[in-house]
Amino acid sequence: MTRHIHILGIAGTFMGGVAAIAKAAGFRVTGSDLNVYPPMSTQLQALGIELVQGYGADQLDLKPDVVVVGNALSRGMPVIEAMLDRGMPYTSGPLWLAEEVLHARHVIAVTGTHGKTTTTAMLAWILEHAGLSPGYLVGGVPSNFESSARLGAAPFFVIEADEYDTAFFDKRAKFVHYRPRTAILNNLEYDHADIYPDVASIRRQFNQLLRTVPGSGRLIVNGHDPELSATLSEGCWTPRQSFGLAGSAPPCDWTARIARDSAASRYAVIFKGHIVAEVAWDLIGEHNVLNALAAIGAAQHAGVPPERAAQALSLFRGVKRRMEVRGLVDGVTVYDDFAHHPTAIETTLEGLRARVGAQRILAVLEPRSNTMKLGVHREQLAPSLNVADKSWLFAPKDLGWDLKGAVSSMGDRVSLAGTIDELVQGLMREARSGDHVLIMSNGGFGGLHDKLLAALRAR
Repeated sequence: MTRHIHILGIAGTFMGGVAAIAKAAGFRVTGSDLNVYPPMSTQLQALGIELVQGYGADQLDLKPDVVVVGNALSRGMPVIEAMLDRGMPYTSGPLWLAEEVLHARHVIAVTGTHGKTTTTAMLAWILEHAGLSPGYLVGGVPSNFESSARLGAAPFFVIEADEYDTAFFDKRAKFVHYRPRTAILNNLEYDHADIYPDVASIRRQFNQLLRTVPGSGRLIVNGHDPELSATLSEGCWTPRQSFGLAGSAPPCDWTARIARDSAASRYAVIFKGHIVAEVAWDLIGEHNVLNALAAIGAAQHAGVPPERAAQALSLFRGVKRRMEVRGLVDGVTVYDDFAHHPTAIETTLEGLRARVGAQRILAVLEPRSNTMKLGVHREQLAPSLNVADKSWLFAPKDLGWDLKGAVSSMGDRVSLAGTIDELVQGLMREARSGDHVLIMSNGGFGGLHDKLLAALRAR
């Protein structure tokens, strides 16, 4: 008899990926969310997954064998209270995935404050290009694949392993459930201020992860990240290789020499002092070169030679919402990017500057993440936007902290707007042919991209 799982919070990228993998593994899958709409609703319905709108208790009348609870669910919600009252079996998405799928796989986990989605997509594509048909779960939409998750074939499974908490009943990081044999540690900074009081508490979660990687496994570690160095000093039982840019100290096992004036679109891959591959691709920015080095190192542990990995990367088309060009109208290029942490904002702008040279960059930012809403990074916000010629910040009335004061040092190089329409009007007054408008948010930003493009077409 087919086992039935019911997923609460199914429209999220991670839980939607779990749903697709469960369906491919032969489970009957149903699920619910507060807002189930395209494209996720279309993808799930195409898989034959029955969807319920909202979190009412009556959905439990479906009588699933187990309820898989997303981390957006909390006590007090009718479905959660009914689930507990009825004594129904329940678990979290990460634990379900670990017990039903990952336990039989060589798991390659990609961690870090920044770059997880892109690096996971790179690595999955390298293994795919090498003919290994890996399973994967990416927290975004990789352009080289038709979906963000798949069951794939044994032995390899590549997973974006984030440090956000698992569920209302399990406050450990998601990644502690995955038990990887290969793990990438991309970087570590303070984030997720809604659940972690300081960076030390995040380091402890990373240390928990390190305790699960076997001695026959491998760690691929950013050799220039001080927080990762501190984490490793607290305990490491697995052989590791480091990565970093050529000429940076300390020296690393994997390095890259970037071609001059290439905006990091061409580089040599160096392993322990010897050039082992050359990459020419469409991506830009040193941060993406570091992501690539991590992916190449992890792929080598899976048996893919660096030169084969480099061939795959030359065909890598990126991830949606990572410097994605949404349109070019009236000479103005409009980009969509997921950046929402000051470090990501800065590196994204630096990458674009390397590509466009002296052409103007207009940065547009929505302070939407939980950490940004708490004002944790207010001191770093203005410096992170320095590369842009002018910046617009969305300042909703309920933000809760003085955004205007935080960026006052930028003077007339920054403007604030309280509505999406105000943003569109301000950008329309400013933008001229040859400009690059970089819109950054970890949400939909009220449809700003399409509204701006429509206004540009109409003027």
